[in-house]
Amino acid sequence: MEVVRAELLKDPETKRIADAVGMKLEDYVELVLEYAQDKDKEPMLNVVSDEELKANGFPVHTVEEVGEFLVAGAKGELPGQGNPFAKSEFEAGKGGGAAGKPALNPTGEAPKAPQDEAKRQELMEQLKKGGGGTRG
Repeated sequence: MEVVRAELLKDPETKRIADAVGMKLEDYVELVLEYAQDKDKEPMLNVVSDEELKANGFPVHTVEEVGEFLVAGAKGELPGQGNPFAKSEFEAGKGGGAAGKPALNPTGEAPKAPQDEAKRQELMEQLKKGGGGTRG
């Protein structure tokens, strides 16, 4: 176990995760080892009221705000997400593409994604009810 502890302590990814969750590296490593040794151990889950969160300085979001956040994430519109296609080698040229390269959009028109307001509203209603739609 000491070998695993030493490996975790020197791993930069472990340090990044510990920083991200606001723990000291040593404490985080001990927690990881604790769960690794006891496969049946369940993580603690604390449920607190909105009022308690506010009293302790944490932001409280409405169901609608969370729904909009999820929709924005699905669309790739969150800060830091950037355009996932920006690094693509494809160029939106007219006709056969630039310098004989194939073009994704030979007509040169901007693609139009369908904006289905009814579907978006249905998702928001499911979120308000606490449901996730059909499950299989």
